[in-house]
Amino acid sequence: MISVIFVCLGNICRSPMAEFVFKKMAEDRGVGDFFDVSSRGTSDEEEGNPIYYPAARVLRDHGIFGSHRAVQLTKKEVINADYILVMDSSNLYDVLRLTGGQCSEKVFKLCSFASRPRDVADPWYTRDFEKAYSDICEGCAGFLDFVLRRRCDAPRGNGGGTP
Repeated sequence: MISVIFVCLGNICRSPMAEFVFKKMAEDRGVGDFFDVSSRGTSDEEEGNPIYYPAARVLRDHGIFGSHRAVQLTKKEVINADYILVMDSSNLYDVLRLTGGQCSEKVFKLCSFASRPRDVADPWYTRDFEKAYSDICEGCAGFLDFVLRRRCDAPRGNGGGTP
């Protein structure tokens, strides 16, 4: 099982959107069971809050559903995960600071897997949840392709052949 944690600041907009988008993409490709997917925030300021209504609305508009409560990321979760996918440079800095620089080899900006690497637009400030959704979809699709290629290219007997 491949453990993936999507991370943003508060865990109420971008990271839960990415969690649900990725889960749907993996399911649609028939590999959903190969992943353990969650999302977290670098801050505790939204701890326990549901996904922000405009983010949930955009997901619903695209046929994606799920329930969510914000949770703060822990160092132990970073250490135990296979991939940590952050939404922007600030989140990247916060995760690396949390771990004292450990685990940097598995922490990536989500849109580093997109055709044009960038930060995921932050809808908290832009109010453009569709743009964030679009960025997230592109990053998730690129990441899923990356993982599937990487796993299929691995030598047999070393976990290769299937995700």
